[in-house]
Amino acid sequence: MARPIYPNQQKIAEKLVILNDRGLGILTRIYNIKKACGDTKSKPGFLSDKSLESSIKFIVKRFPNIDVKGLNAIVNIKAEIIKSLSLYYHTFVDLLDFKDNVCELLTTMDACQIHLDITQNFELTKHYLDLVVTYVSLMILLSRVEDRKAVLGLYNAAYELQNNQADSGFPRLGQMILDYEVPLKRLSEEFIPHQRLLTNALRSLTAIYPLRNLPADKWREMQKLSLVGNPAILLKAVRTDTMSCEYVSLEAMDRWIIFGLLLNHQMLGQYQEVNKIWVSALESSWVIALFRDEVLQIHQYIQSTFDGIKGYSKRIGEVKEAYSVATQKAALMHRERRKFLRTALKELALIMTDQPGLLGPKAIFIFIGLCLARDEILWLLRHNDNPPVQKNKGKSNEDLVDRQLPELLFHMEELRALVRKYSQVMQRYYVQYLSGFDSIDLNIRMQSLQVCPEDESVILSSLYNTASGLTVKRVEDNELFDFRAFRLDWFRLQTYMSVSKAALRITEHVELARLLDSMVFHTRVVDNLDEILVETSDLSIFCFYSKMFDDQFHMCLEFPAQNRYIIAFPLICSHFQNCTHEMCPEERHHIRERSLSVVNIFLEEMAKEAKNIITTICDEQCTMADALLPKHCAKILSVQSARKKKDKSKKQFDDIRKPGDESYRKTREDLTTMDKLHMALTELCFAINYCPTVNVWEFAFAPREYLCQNLEHRFSRDLVGMVMFNQETMEIAKPSELLATVRAYMNVLQTVENYVHIDITRVFNNCLLQQTQTLDSHGEKTIAALYNTWYSEVLLRRVSAGNIVFSMNQKAFVPISPEGWVPFNPQEFSDLNELRSLAELVGPYGIKSLNETLMWHIANQVQELKQLVATNKDVLILLRTSFDKPEVMKEQFKRLQDVDRVLQRMTIIGVILCFRNLVHEALVDVLEKRIPFLLSSVRDFQEHLPGGDQIRVASEMASAAGLPCKVDPTLTTTLKSKKPDFDEGEHLVSCLLMVFVAVSIPKLARNETSFYRASIDGHSNNTHCMAVAINNIFGALFTICGENDIEDRMKEFLALASSSLLRLGQESDKEATRNRESIYLLLDEIVKQSPFLTMDLLESCFPYVLIRNAYHAVYKQEQILGL
Repeated sequence: MARPIYPNQQKIAEKLVILNDRGLGILTRIYNIKKACGDTKSKPGFLSDKSLESSIKFIVKRFPNIDVKGLNAIVNIKAEIIKSLSLYYHTFVDLLDFKDNVCELLTTMDACQIHLDITQNFELTKHYLDLVVTYVSLMILLSRVEDRKAVLGLYNAAYELQNNQADSGFPRLGQMILDYEVPLKRLSEEFIPHQRLLTNALRSLTAIYPLRNLPADKWREMQKLSLVGNPAILLKAVRTDTMSCEYVSLEAMDRWIIFGLLLNHQMLGQYQEVNKIWVSALESSWVIALFRDEVLQIHQYIQSTFDGIKGYSKRIGEVKEAYSVATQKAALMHRERRKFLRTALKELALIMTDQPGLLGPKAIFIFIGLCLARDEILWLLRHNDNPPVQKNKGKSNEDLVDRQLPELLFHMEELRALVRKYSQVMQRYYVQYLSGFDSIDLNIRMQSLQVCPEDESVILSSLYNTASGLTVKRVEDNELFDFRAFRLDWFRLQTYMSVSKAALRITEHVELARLLDSMVFHTRVVDNLDEILVETSDLSIFCFYSKMFDDQFHMCLEFPAQNRYIIAFPLICSHFQNCTHEMCPEERHHIRERSLSVVNIFLEEMAKEAKNIITTICDEQCTMADALLPKHCAKILSVQSARKKKDKSKKQFDDIRKPGDESYRKTREDLTTMDKLHMALTELCFAINYCPTVNVWEFAFAPREYLCQNLEHRFSRDLVGMVMFNQETMEIAKPSELLATVRAYMNVLQTVENYVHIDITRVFNNCLLQQTQTLDSHGEKTIAALYNTWYSEVLLRRVSAGNIVFSMNQKAFVPISPEGWVPFNPQEFSDLNELRSLAELVGPYGIKSLNETLMWHIANQVQELKQLVATNKDVLILLRTSFDKPEVMKEQFKRLQDVDRVLQRMTIIGVILCFRNLVHEALVDVLEKRIPFLLSSVRDFQEHLPGGDQIRVASEMASAAGLPCKVDPTLTTTLKSKKPDFDEGEHLVSCLLMVFVAVSIPKLARNETSFYRASIDGHSNNTHCMAVAINNIFGALFTICGENDIEDRMKEFLALASSSLLRLGQESDKEATRNRESIYLLLDEIVKQSPFLTMDLLESCFPYVLIRNAYHAVYKQEQILGL
């Protein structure tokens, strides 16, 4: 006699929850095994081993009755085989265990004669149907695993060889593999005892499915998802008889119907309404999901199943007709649905953003909208990846490419963000709803019950107490709610009330069931919003359709009208973790790396596209800024001049456009390239600025930072490119032109702040500060380095070669040769305006670097001079002690060697220092405008600090700011670095160098290029630059020696130089006195520029009347020569 079954003791609700979750986990593992076995790179190595090929063929042929005696090839590697295939084998064992549990539960439910109706006992019916579909999907997927027999047989053979007996579960496992070679045939047989239960469940779908699977036109007529269609009920809570059914996935229902009716196909002839939803489901799709990207070509599969059944030719014709309709009309129908949903979700998002309080009463609208949109996206993905096999391919394939898909994705993400942002608004609303309405209604219905058994009474009382005990204060205190027990209790109660012999039958208390169903929804909104969002809008499926995901992203990037929605793609990457399952932890790492990689690539490409648009706009603005430069006005002036002369050929002038002509428009409707670029930038920046961070796994990605980094890198690269330095021809852009271009570029970048909340000033500071150093953060040369090289290696070398003179009154280097002798006009690079521009670009750091380079060149020249002093040391000592003996001086001077080289090197040093002084003057002008108060403080320190280390530090600071110092600290430091160890003879060498220069000055008069040009306030061979060299070099040298005798030594120099020049006045040789007056002026310049000598001192050594007469003579001579 069979033991009686007590439904309340069977824990049907708990088993359904656990088995559904476990089924999903095993599906995940079988899916991964199928993918691994289908890929030669990832399949177990043994399956591809040539030495095992014959053994594997033998195992597959004899499976499952395998004789291990003939498998000698695996004897030596049996341990490795067991270790490698253990996970695969035990997954199939788990599947067998799952199958047993499912069959047992289904049998129990049949025995209890449970009544299933999705409109009454939603959780029970849904979990039942989900379990059936998961079971069917598992068996079909199992039949698709290519090497299942090889894997199981090889593992069992190795196990038997090692343990001398087969695995205990292998015979049943092997039989299961054979039974499900044609899965649906076996499954149909299995489900014959369960047909009554399955029939009830499927029949209940006829009440909800037809209302869900409607074309877009019907949705519009019904004003589906519209909040403003009926303003009178805008603030009223949405209540329906089937709250939980409202946001059930349409794809899930399709699977319930198709798989359910394949198992129980006799229903198709028995119930007309069931046949209708069967045909409707088949006409909506030509593939149906098994799991993730695994799909079933459902019509062909059904036909092959029905082919062997007698009298089913009509059904087969019905399926063929449905396939024809699906391939011709389904794509268009789903396209129209997506079109409707784009508008509907946008409207929902706008209203909810403006009035977030509506998220309370109208929350269900959000979840319905998300669910519908998610279903359409899943449909598109699966069908785009599996187009129909037909002759006229092009017709319906057009509807499978949706360029507006990003908009739908974006509105979904927008609604998800709103729900998360205002979750507390929704919690407050539904906490009050549960305690103030639902609990009261439940209590009234409980009181009206005629019969209520003890178990049901306990559950109902618990549900009432939970709901009635809620308060808003718990929401305000941020208390975490947990209603899982509430929902499980209702699930249990459904089971108890659905049994045929139940005292409290659910069919007799439908209103109570509906109330509790709506309460379940209300509790989920309070404590489980994230799970509802995953259930209704999870798009982790994109992880497995990676190519389409990537294609859609790039299509969106190239389609300006959809640019603003592109942020949806990075946001979807945060969904990927939802598809992982705790029963398959090994895939978690792979999915994590995939999602992090994709979000990084997408954000990088978005930032690059924005950067490219900005760069294009910058290039255009730089071109327009260049057109405003003075150098371009000559062309326009020549045209105007020609017009005044009434030149007949006017056509040649019409092509010349003045700067600003591009601003004139005939109509605003004609968009220029710049208009389109600005529009594209606005749209893309909207996307980048949409959210401050994209959270994927435990990482937070900041889209704005991606843009910042790209702009910074591009700005740095373009800054150097604008210099236009040519290593071969040594050409370079004028600093003033470069500054104008940089400012135009920066003006465009500054406007980016209007579109995106980024700190563009930080970008400027980072880039421009790097450009003041010799190398940037990427190790590339900077503006400062390039101009440093050009001025020191090109300009100053050209000056030393002749034909270029430093003009003291023009404060620039000017050419004195006919045009064309010098490849560039030095004045265009060295006047104060250009150097101010240079100082603006490279700043004090860049000028300091340039100064150090110049000082290094000077130090090399000084080393050469010291060598020349060493060569002439004895003669110079005699000259130093005999400055008051003209005859001795004359004789000893003749013994001096390399006098011209000394003068030449001193001139080179002077030229370098004159240029350095110009640069410093330009820097001071810039700093006066930029930091006047700070500069005045530096001056105060320089002027008022006492001597010693303090004044040294102040001098270094002043020199860095471009202020002149008595002794140049940079030059002193550089010269000192060339002489690391203290040398007692260094002071003597410095003194003798001073003597060498002083006694050599008169020889300059012999040189015909030593003529002083009053118009440029300088000598033709830059002799006047020696004044700067003498004062700076000797000041630095004697400071290094530390004798504190700079003034004495300079007085000595003045005495030697003046006596030497006075002797020049007594020369009778016209050759020696050719430019005597011009050289007299050099002595005047030396004293004028010296911080240690005075005019009174000069007067005592050299009659000023000679200098005054010299000025008259050179001015007069220049007028006579007409230079």
